[in-house]
Amino acid sequence: MKRLARLLTWAVLLTIMIAVSAALAQSEDSALTGYPPAFTLTGITHIYQDWNNCGPATLTMGLSFYDYPITDQHVAANWLKPNSEDKNVSPWQMAEYVNTQLDGSIRALVRQGGTLDQLKVLISNQFVVLTEEGYDPPGENLGWMGHYLLMAGYDDARQVFITQDSYDGPNLEYSYEHVNEYWRHFNRVYIVLYTPDREDELLALLGTDADEQQNWANALERARVETIANQQDAFNWFNMGTNFVGLGMYSEAATAYDQARNLGLPWRINWYQFGMFEAYLNMGRNEDVVALAAANLNDGGGHYVEETFYYAALAREAMGDSERALSNLDQAIFLNGNFTPARDARAELQGA
Repeated sequence: MKRLARLLTWAVLLTIMIAVSAALAQSEDSALTGYPPAFTLTGITHIYQDWNNCGPATLTMGLSFYDYPITDQHVAANWLKPNSEDKNVSPWQMAEYVNTQLDGSIRALVRQGGTLDQLKVLISNQFVVLTEEGYDPPGENLGWMGHYLLMAGYDDARQVFITQDSYDGPNLEYSYEHVNEYWRHFNRVYIVLYTPDREDELLALLGTDADEQQNWANALERARVETIANQQDAFNWFNMGTNFVGLGMYSEAATAYDQARNLGLPWRINWYQFGMFEAYLNMGRNEDVVALAAANLNDGGGHYVEETFYYAALAREAMGDSERALSNLDQAIFLNGNFTPARDARAELQGA
């Protein structure tokens, strides 16, 4: 039986590798320029987060580098998570806030599959970078969760990044190994804050990752390499799924997510990352989507995640239960009236 399981694992891997190779036929590594052996941004005001508020607090810290007049974390929080119990603010929402709710003097973009070298290049060229990572506060027995960090500097000699951590404090150092490992839990996603006059410079530094679709392909290739190196790591498979979703390859994504689930994922994973919902929806696995949403509702906090109700609504609509789908969308909007996907889905459902 064990030999059969290994053969099945290799069969799944081979299928995905073939798909990856086709998707990445034109991909290249991002172009990186040289960077100094150490660099630290100055002028960032550290902010300790209030309860459950690392996203808005970290974003507000990032804005302080550009002397943006908003220094109260609750201004961002009031738009990003009107319900203070909301367990998740996604990177795309952080970027949407910057790009649509501020005055245009600062912009934001989101990319996937970052590398430590990319962080150093961006930091040393004085761009503010926020990362989302897996986090389990030492000694607090809270379990795995998501957390944002502002990457404020690095030192090659000591092999550390200097961060502004809204939970643990200012100028906190994390080893390169630590950052690389826990950042991986979120597909190494990162948000870059920049002024519009430097957009061309930023895109040049990103190289092939400047193009969003090519960035998904590059991130998929990086996840593929890690998955081949360690097929027993659930996050490697999960990241494969996330990147396949970004490329619209839903069948391959569902296969990768299934493997990640078989290996075992943190129980809070679907509070923060929603590619699994997307993959299963697009494969017509609507009952699986409803089951994932139900698991969120039963785990002690997922009922404060608007995406839980949003994806349940999409699945129920596909299953012909429009009345319950509308109720789910109403709940998602009740939790976060600025969650545009739910508002758009509700308008479409009512207009049908």
